Amino acid sequence: MKICFLVPSAYGMRGDTRAVLNLAAGLASRHEVEIISVRRVRETPFFPVDRRLSMRWLIDARPGVRHILPGGQMRTEMALWRALRGLRADVLVTTRAALSVQAARHVPREILRLAREWTRPAVPAPVRRFYPKLDAVVTSTETARDDFARVFDGVARPRLEVVPDALPQGPWPRSRMDNRIVSAGGRWLPGKAFDQLVHAFAIVADKRPDWRLRLYGGGPEEKRLRALVGRLNLHNNVYFMGTTPDLQGEFAKASLVAVTSLAESPGMTVIEALGCGVPVVGFAGARGAGEFVTPGRDSVLVPRGEDEVEAFARAMLTLIDDERRRMVLAAGALESAARHAGSVVAAQWEYLADDLRGRGAKVASGR
Repeated sequence: MKICFLVPSAYGMRGDTRAVLNLAAGLASRHEVEIISVRRVRETPFFPVDRRLSMRWLIDARPGVRHILPGGQMRTEMALWRALRGLRADVLVTTRAALSVQAARHVPREILRLAREWTRPAVPAPVRRFYPKLDAVVTSTETARDDFARVFDGVARPRLEVVPDALPQGPWPRSRMDNRIVSAGGRWLPGKAFDQLVHAFAIVADKRPDWRLRLYGGGPEEKRLRALVGRLNLHNNVYFMGTTPDLQGEFAKASLVAVTSLAESPGMTVIEALGCGVPVVGFAGARGAGEFVTPGRDSVLVPRGEDEVEAFARAMLTLIDDERRRMVLAAGALESAARHAGSVVAAQWEYLADDLRGRGAKVASGR
């Protein structure tokens, strides 16, 4: 079976890009898999690409590249239209609402068209109109599926399925749980609430000054976060580690991973922490770390509300002071990560594709 993934760009450092590359690698052991990147924004992809995958791009958007045709948006739409109309594959998986709408409009019907979604669409009108033409919408969490179900209230809707995101192919690096390090990673955006984590760690550092917080990633909040670290005099306790294509390898050096974001989508930070056998401390909530963990088994979740920063600090301190509890949660994290193994997730996508193809054959034959 030939499976194509259509992504806005396979070259960036987004979590959904990482999730797609992991899934594609899991499927590549049994299928021909191609990544179609609408835009190429740098010389090489930020994340490693499995050698079994083929990759092509439609628009070269690298800095300094000159184009014969003017008009970036028109050029992109024409290139995408040609690629979709001429696609030769058994399954197409789109990874953004705008791409899924175009797939519903232009991809030949004999190709299975699956939309991989992590969040509710920002503009639901085109989704409501064209998504019913797709074979299925696949979300990574129950909450995301419920969000999509509400988009189609009162109108026809496509089949909705939930399949978790995949970890990179194993073996996964494993934490020895002996470093006095708390790690956190992701885009430094306001919604990720890294400032709350820094404030909470100031409480931790005051009581356990031998522990360190490592922040991985980058983004528009960096200047503000660095200023906050300066104001709180945490230069010896909080380190800005920059971006890395191997966040899982870095998490394996930690004994805790902290997640303070309001919403984790697609949640690769949490999943990669579990894969390393590192307990997660996060905030409870419908769209945060709680989507991906089981509190008491692999994590500790802190209720949001008054004094939530202090409560988050207490949760970290409790685990810092209880090595045995950390080790129990670490073992649970590895058990939880097993459901995200590439082969396990790939098998769920294979089952879905086979089921859809079988159903289509019965409809075509009138049975």
